[in-house]
Amino acid sequence: MNGTQRRQEILHLLSITSLPLSGTYLAENFSVSRQVIVTDIALIRAEGHEIISTNRGYLLHAPLRITRVIKSFHSDDEIADELYTIVDYGGIAEDVSVRHRVYGELRAPLHVSSRRDVEKFLEEIRSGKSAPLKEITSGYHYHTISAASEEILDQIVHALDLKGYLCPARRISDNS
Repeated sequence: MNGTQRRQEILHLLSITSLPLSGTYLAENFSVSRQVIVTDIALIRAEGHEIISTNRGYLLHAPLRITRVIKSFHSDDEIADELYTIVDYGGIAEDVSVRHRVYGELRAPLHVSSRRDVEKFLEEIRSGKSAPLKEITSGYHYHTISAASEEILDQIVHALDLKGYLCPARRISDNS
């Protein structure tokens, strides 16, 4: 298999799954080094395909989703419930960000779309030497949430609001 064929196969694999595919997995699958996969991903991006890199692997951006940014506040013990609420209603927690007075906006990709992703995220937080990003702003943080429709986003926002996780100015922006 040549490089062009491999990149077509990588793009195909990314298009048929909503789960991140790690560079290691792709390298083993195509019997090449991880660095070859990194180069392949760069070349696929250069062709105009939007591939997102996460700490769990690569995702092909699905542009048909609608996004909304919400402002949240809750304890560390409520992180799981907040994320479960988002994914249980059919949403994806695309990222988390904070607005720091000194450093400005700090953003980290999440791409949490299932309960399993929530568990993986929480395991990484618990096992690492890092704290949730919200800790540097006393618990206040933003999430970009995506879903297939405005109705689903409305349901997610309503459920999070009922649980007391949203700040009063909960809708920061709507994007189609």
